[in-house]
Amino acid sequence: MDFEQLGKNLPMLFSALLVSILFIQSGLDKVFDWKGNLEWLTGHFSKTFLSGTVPPMLATVTLMELATGFLSFAGIVYFFAARSTVLIFYASILGATSIAALFFGQRVAKDYAGAAVLIPYFILLIILMYLTNPFLKA
Repeated sequence: MDFEQLGKNLPMLFSALLVSILFIQSGLDKVFDWKGNLEWLTGHFSKTFLSGTVPPMLATVTLMELATGFLSFAGIVYFFAARSTVLIFYASILGATSIAALFFGQRVAKDYAGAAVLIPYFILLIILMYLTNPFLKA
C-alpha cells in the first residue's frame, strides 16, 4: 500500500481503532466487574418492564460489545493484509446495534442524559459503516 492509499483510508482506520478501544474496554469492564454492573443495572431498571431481564440483557450486551471491539480490531489487521474493509463494516453494524440496544434501555429507564451520551458513538458507527460499506463501492 502506498502513502496515498493509506492517507485515503486514515479516517476509516482511526474510526475503527476508536471503536475497537471503546467496545473492548466496555465489554471487559462488564466481564471483570460483572457483579457491580449487574447490581447497578438491576437498580436502574427496577421500575421498568425490563426489571426481570437484566442478567440476560447484560450478558447479551457484553457479548455484543466484545464482538464489536475484537471484530473491529481484526478488521484493521485484515485491511492491511487483504485491503478489504468488510470486517470493519460488519463490526460497525454490530456496534450500531449494540448502541441502539443501550439507547433503548436508557430511554426505557428514563435516563435521558445517559441516552444522549450514546448519540455521538452511534453517529461514529454510522459514518464508519458508510466509509467501509462494500455495497457502495463501484
